[in-house]
Amino acid sequence: MQATTSLIHHEDIVVAEPRTHGARRVSKAEIIRFAKQFDPQPMHLSEAAARKTLVGGLCAAGYHTCAIMMRLLYDGFLKDWTSLGSPGIDEVRWLKPVRPGDTLGVRVTVLEKRDLASRPDVGLSRVLFEMINQNAEIVLSATSNQLMRRRTPSAPAKPKPSASRPTAKRPAIASLWDQPDREPADRNAHFFDDREIGETHDLGHHTFTSDEIIAFAREFDPQPFHLDEAAAKQSLFGGLAASGWHTCAIYIRQFVRSRQEREAEIVAAGRPLAAYGPSPGFRDLRWIKPVLAGDTISFRTRLSDKVDLKSRPDRGLLASQTQGRNQKGEIVFSVTGQVFAERRRPTKG
Repeated sequence: MQATTSLIHHEDIVVAEPRTHGARRVSKAEIIRFAKQFDPQPMHLSEAAARKTLVGGLCAAGYHTCAIMMRLLYDGFLKDWTSLGSPGIDEVRWLKPVRPGDTLGVRVTVLEKRDLASRPDVGLSRVLFEMINQNAEIVLSATSNQLMRRRTPSAPAKPKPSASRPTAKRPAIASLWDQPDREPADRNAHFFDDREIGETHDLGHHTFTSDEIIAFAREFDPQPFHLDEAAAKQSLFGGLAASGWHTCAIYIRQFVRSRQEREAEIVAAGRPLAAYGPSPGFRDLRWIKPVLAGDTISFRTRLSDKVDLKSRPDRGLLASQTQGRNQKGEIVFSVTGQVFAERRRPTKG
C-alpha cells in the first residue's frame, strides 16, 4: 500500500486547474452485460430495439457511464488521493449517448474547497467531472463533493461571541415511508398525461453481500473501503461498504423492473403502451449512510414533478424522488431521477 505521506491531501488540491485522464474504449459486450445485470431497457440490450427509441441505436446505460467515470477517476486521481469517499452528487447530466466503440476520458476541475468545522482532519472539495469521447464531445457532466484527509488538521473553529444559542441542526430528510401507497386513478394508463404527482409505491429490496460489493468495486470503484474489510474498518464507514454507484445500480434495476412489471400488466389488459426513456440525468443524489455488507435496502419512489417540454411536443419529463432505507429503518440513499415519457396527446406549439 502506498505510504500516506506520499498521497495527495486536501491541502495539495489546486482550485480551477483542470486535469484529464484516460482513454477507455467501451465495447458492445460490456454495454449489454451491465444492462442485463442492472438496467434491462431495450436501448441498452438490443441494437434493433434501440433503433426504435429516441436514442436511435444501442447505447450504454446512464449509470454504466457513471460507473465508468468512477473507474477513470480512481485510476487517474483517487488512487493517489487520501480519499474518504463522497457524500453525494449535486447533478449529473447525460449529454450524449455513449456508443459501442467510443473511447472515453475524464476531466476534473476542483471548483472550491474548504475545511470541515466538524472534522479538523478532513476537507471537502466541490468538483466538476466531465467525461469526454474521442470526438472531444462532453457526454457526461457531474458536479460532486469529495472528502479528503488533511495532512495537518486545521485549528478548531473558535465560537463567535454572538453564538450563544445552539446551532440549528439540518432538518432530517423526510421519509417516503411516512407516506401511504398511492396509485393513479387508472392503473393501466401510463402516458405522461395520465401520471399523477404524488404517486408513491415500493420498488422492492436487495441484500448486499460481501462478494457482490467486492466484485462491483474491482471493476468500477477499487477504493480500499469497498475491497478490504480490514481497510474498511479504519475508514469513515467502519466496515466493508458498497460503492455509492453500486447502490445506484441496484436502485435503477429495481426502478426499471417495477416499470416493466407495470407495462406487462398494461399489455395484458389490452391497453396502449407509452414509450419511456431515455433519461437526461438526475440531481440531489445523496449517500446518507454507508451500505454495509449484509444490509438489506428497501427502495420507495414518489412522482414529484411533471414538466412540459416545448422542444418535444410528444414527450414530457417525469421527475421521481427515490429513497433507500436499511433494515434498521435508516434512510441511506436518496436521488431525484428524470425520464422522458410519451404523451397521449402532443402539446400544441
